Amino acid sequence: MQPYFFPYIGYFQLINSVDEFIIYDNIQYTKKGWINRNRILVNGSDKLITLPIKKDSDYLNVVERELASSWDTDRQKLLNVIKTSYHKAPFFKEAYALVEQCLMTTESNLFNFIYNSLEKINSYMGITTPMIKSSSVDIDHALKSEQKVIALCKKRAATTYINAIGGVHLYDKDRFKQQGLNLYFIKSDPVTYNQHNSNFVPWLSIVDILMFNSKESVAGYLNSYTLN
Repeated sequence: MQPYFFPYIGYFQLINSVDEFIIYDNIQYTKKGWINRNRILVNGSDKLITLPIKKDSDYLNVVERELASSWDTDRQKLLNVIKTSYHKAPFFKEAYALVEQCLMTTESNLFNFIYNSLEKINSYMGITTPMIKSSSVDIDHALKSEQKVIALCKKRAATTYINAIGGVHLYDKDRFKQQGLNLYFIKSDPVTYNQHNSNFVPWLSIVDILMFNSKESVAGYLNSYTLN
């Protein structure tokens, strides 16, 4: 999977459901994806939050991208937005301390920044799945898409590959079967909880779930999915 900034609960369900989670560091950064942005709740509506990226070639991999020099200022603004939006949430103290740890790291490399935050969130939620950087796996990294996934799985002696439900249009179960691999797609069950007594806004960043739910409740959400 690609690295994502404070991703939604489905991303962590995926990490928690597998024996190894391979995270792409040597994949091209895309502007329109969720690598450096996500959504939180602000005044009852979803608001986009973003990690500012230093201007550079659009063809660089995620691990070759850096946070913008404005990040020192921008991160404090982001912390203030999160604090203002969630200070009345029941689990604000614990969740905000975690968010602050993630955002205050001195790491300026985009991939390392996200990887560090995922490790911290996993630890907070009790997820112990090892995360492996794709570049550390000895395959032909010029491979693309499905071929690269299959090569990574084979090299790690996998028998099963689980992908997010959005990958159902990208990967073919028969082609994986031909390579000795089972292919499943993880589909999150609907997750609802009280958000300041406002109309529920679904599938926000994990930050939102952690602000409004105990660790015990979050542990239940981690197993609330089906494999198709």
